[in-house]
Amino acid sequence: MNMPSTKSPDAALLSDAEDPVFLSPRDFKPEESVGYMMRRIVNYVAQEVEREMEPHGLTEAQWKPLLRLYLRQAGTVAELARCCVMDAGSMTRLLDRMEAKGLLARVRSSEDRRVVNIVLTPEGERAGEQIPEILSRVQNRVLRGFSEDEYRALQGFLRRIFDNVQTAQPDNA
Repeated sequence: MNMPSTKSPDAALLSDAEDPVFLSPRDFKPEESVGYMMRRIVNYVAQEVEREMEPHGLTEAQWKPLLRLYLRQAGTVAELARCCVMDAGSMTRLLDRMEAKGLLARVRSSEDRRVVNIVLTPEGERAGEQIPEILSRVQNRVLRGFSEDEYRALQGFLRRIFDNVQTAQPDNA
């Protein structure tokens, strides 16, 4: 017995054998799309973080590498540029400004004289210590009303979307 297809004709055009079709051109509403909703959320969270960082004198461009340095996730210009998705030249200019503010210092490596390590000053350590608190506060505010299970499920869904996006990239090396 043949069952009728539940997919719309538009959906059949868009799908390939393994991809589910949740949206079609006929009933597409941008405000209900995953990308649109995620962009709005990212914009809102960024505005909230910026508002909370302002009293600490940190811009978005500054707090991101400062956090990586504070968490010991990066220690050179190249590592920071990769983590913060910036080119090395832009990162160098940003670090110049942060060094002028007294947040960090450049120290030549004793093992390899070609390598210059970026280290936080005591003032940079104090500023860096504030960042996880601010980010946690903003994240908790946007997650208000979620149960622990819902939060974990949301993390899983977002990881799955991220994995799907990564595998869709032409050079996902």
